[in-house]
Amino acid sequence: MGEKSKKGGWCGWIIVLIVAAAAAGAIVVLVMKKHKDSSSDAASGASEKKYGDALKIAMQFFDVQKSGKLVNNKIPWRGDSAIKDGSQEKLDLSQGMFDAGDHMKFNFPMAYTATVLSWAILEYGDQMKGVGQLEPAQDSLKWITDYLINCHPKDNVLYIQVGDANADHKCWDRPEDMTEARPLIQINASTPGTEVAAETAAAMAAASLVFKSKNSGYSSNLLKHAKQLFTFADRYRGTYSENIPEVATYYNSTGYGDELLWAASWLYHATGDQTYFDYATGKNADSFGNFGNPTWFSWDSKLAGTQVLLSRVSFFNSKVSNSDTLQEYRKTAEAVMCGLLPKSPTATSSRTDSGLIWITQWNALQHPVASAFLAVVYSDYMRTSKTEKMTCDGNEYTPSDLRKFAMSQANYVLGDNPAKMSYLVGYGDKYPQYVHHRGASIPTDADTNCKEGWKYLDSTEPNPNVATGGLVGGPFLNETYIDSRNNSIQGEPTTYNSAVIVGLLSGLVSTSSVVQSFT
Repeated sequence: MGEKSKKGGWCGWIIVLIVAAAAAGAIVVLVMKKHKDSSSDAASGASEKKYGDALKIAMQFFDVQKSGKLVNNKIPWRGDSAIKDGSQEKLDLSQGMFDAGDHMKFNFPMAYTATVLSWAILEYGDQMKGVGQLEPAQDSLKWITDYLINCHPKDNVLYIQVGDANADHKCWDRPEDMTEARPLIQINASTPGTEVAAETAAAMAAASLVFKSKNSGYSSNLLKHAKQLFTFADRYRGTYSENIPEVATYYNSTGYGDELLWAASWLYHATGDQTYFDYATGKNADSFGNFGNPTWFSWDSKLAGTQVLLSRVSFFNSKVSNSDTLQEYRKTAEAVMCGLLPKSPTATSSRTDSGLIWITQWNALQHPVASAFLAVVYSDYMRTSKTEKMTCDGNEYTPSDLRKFAMSQANYVLGDNPAKMSYLVGYGDKYPQYVHHRGASIPTDADTNCKEGWKYLDSTEPNPNVATGGLVGGPFLNETYIDSRNNSIQGEPTTYNSAVIVGLLSGLVSTSSVVQSFT
């Protein structure tokens, strides 16, 4: 009995020690988990702050690019410019934005800028508001749409360009001082330009949703113009760069079918009118949809954007979600996403060694940033609709995978790259100092004209003014960057680049659901 008691006591102590060890282990695991979670939360918070800070920078380039009589000007080296634009036709075309480092107003990419900026506001307005950028975004959008309204004086007339590109590019001067002629180019029933009219319709339809609760009268006016322009674009079909050859040098169009589908999709969102849905999913989809073939989203190609935008209908509108054609849009949108994900079996090989999507040498960053914007939008559609996964050639991927890809592209732009520099001007400690931008390169007190300003292009001194928020063209395929003012291939920021980087950063400011309806 005594021995048994002794043995039992020894076993009891063993049990006590085992329990104690297990409890201690559990505490360690719990503490480690909490530490890991808190570290993860801290990292997430730091990333979100980074994107918010970058968004505040990126938004400023729209102010840098504004034409006309400036209101509440926040850029100290900018002033009123192009005040008389349009006066030869008794129109006020003074507003809008300059395209890039020059003084041209090219409406095809400018309207795309307005459409994408509208889309970003509609999806991520709350995130913008959280970092104080919603009102600046709306103001910049209205600066463009005010101009676009004035460019459309009659149902079948749309002015699509202000300035002579050849004459403009023979000058190096500040926009405030330019004296060169500012001719106008229009499209009409006898000289159609379907893609520009349709893109402008898309911009106005999307913007009408942005201003619907803020300024209902203005919203209604935008929608009226959008409907008229869509009818004009569809009824009088023709490629603008074929009918007006001089525009092909800078913004040549590869076709107008994508813009028609894009505009119809935005008009459907803006009106709820089944006619526009039927247009986008009927015979025009058969003609222009290019289903099953992923494409790159850009100022010239809207198919990928249309596929993602109509996927929103598939995710959130049960009344039409069973449409076979709508499902084709969504399948192709997912094919686009599968091509972007680096570990997908169908991943594109068009990347740098560090993982940046790289399609073209000129303005290389437009494609990765636009692609990342679509990826974060699609990931949020999945997250909001509680769609846990999508399949790429048998492999499954989650909304988080898409978000990680989008973050990788944004991080590259912001400095996580071999050059260890930010390609967003004004962000971080190291960014381009010799940006190809006339206004930024010339001191505000310089007395120059068209010809005398060229010395500032060739100057070895850094730009005296910072083109804050400009997203430059970016690296070559070998991930090098030559910071030279004469290097317009890599060093020229564009307004449409700003639209996609603003959209991307807004989507990354925080992880949250998107609204299920824009109205």
